[in-house]
Amino acid sequence: MDPDLTIRAVAPGEYEDWRGLWDGYNAFYGRSGATALTEEVVRCTWSRLFDRHEPVHGLVAERGGKRVGLCHYLFRRSTTQIGPTCCLQDLFTTPGARGLGVGRALIAAAREQAKAAGAARLYWQTHETNATAMRLYDQVAEKSGFVVYRINL
Repeated sequence: MDPDLTIRAVAPGEYEDWRGLWDGYNAFYGRSGATALTEEVVRCTWSRLFDRHEPVHGLVAERGGKRVGLCHYLFRRSTTQIGPTCCLQDLFTTPGARGLGVGRALIAAAREQAKAAGAARLYWQTHETNATAMRLYDQVAEKSGFVVYRINL
């Protein structure tokens, strides 16, 4: 791993830095401007990262004193195992830091957090058009074969 790269839990005093990364992540998926998340959703997401009753956690990547990536993961129960399952919910690397191992390091850190919590599995999904990310994912994980269906309510 890059010795200048640090992965750690996001801290309560880092809202502005986190928000910049979060906005970048959401813009990547078309959630900006008129389609941006509401301020209520953003603030709720931020507060969940620090609520011990919530299963949501956040990591940030720092390189040269700058935040260059984020990862949110959450734990959930499963009907097929006793321990929790860990879902890597969001993963984002700033455009200037892509290809430098930031995403790989964030996945590895989430994996370690999942293992420490007794999870038997870390999983995630990405959009089928995210070819750049899938090149990394194909190197660090296996495709489950499952297809996601949803109903918006």
